Amino acid sequence: MKILVPVKRVIDYNVKPRVKADGTGVDLANVKMSMNPFDEIAVEEAIRLKEKGAATEIVAVSIGPAKAQETLRTALAMGADRAILVETDEEVEPLAVAKILKAIADEEQPGLVILGKQSISDDSNQTGQMLAALMGRPQGTFANTVEVDGDSVVVKREVDGGLQTVKLALPAIITTDLRLNEPRYASLPNIMKAKQKPLSVKTPGDYGVDIAPRLKTLKVAEPPVRQAGEKVADVAALVEKVKALGLA
Repeated sequence: MKILVPVKRVIDYNVKPRVKADGTGVDLANVKMSMNPFDEIAVEEAIRLKEKGAATEIVAVSIGPAKAQETLRTALAMGADRAILVETDEEVEPLAVAKILKAIADEEQPGLVILGKQSISDDSNQTGQMLAALMGRPQGTFANTVEVDGDSVVVKREVDGGLQTVKLALPAIITTDLRLNEPRYASLPNIMKAKQKPLSVKTPGDYGVDIAPRLKTLKVAEPPVRQAGEKVADVAALVEKVKALGLA
């Protein structure tokens, strides 16, 4: 079975994003970039399935600028077999991403597509669901556990009330949640080997997908600064404060 794993290049999760002075977006100049954390989990899960013998090949895919090759090389160093970069300098919305992934999946015919439930850049949480709808495939979102069972896959989903278990017929779409696994670090030998693994470069036009935006960002602003709290001497003082604020 082949597994397709989309990955996205985002601002490193340890970096505090800065808004541009004109409010048109997030400042990416001289900012450390890395693989989206949820996508790291997706790559790790694909590797684990391959190590168990449930998969034979892992194909990593990214849609973005030329520098996204670095993100794909990271996936290759972790254990993916080959990579595809759909190169564009334009911001691609989730629906266009899903259409491109559908076209790639139609060519590659993977048994599983495993992707992060959302990116930490725009937090859309849409691509996996849109891809499943476009392809007419079953989906297991917010995966906490993934187990391949013959021609089906059992997914435990994280839901508000706990965990929900679903059994999906293959081929299927899975989106990963934080508690699915702990991604491995790529070893130095594997980083060197990743440089030799195949990475093909395409464009959205090669897949016949129009990536023209349907949404327009009007303004980006940082959240308001939280006001400092106030300590009180005892419960009686707390009650008085609450009453003074009109909360009781």
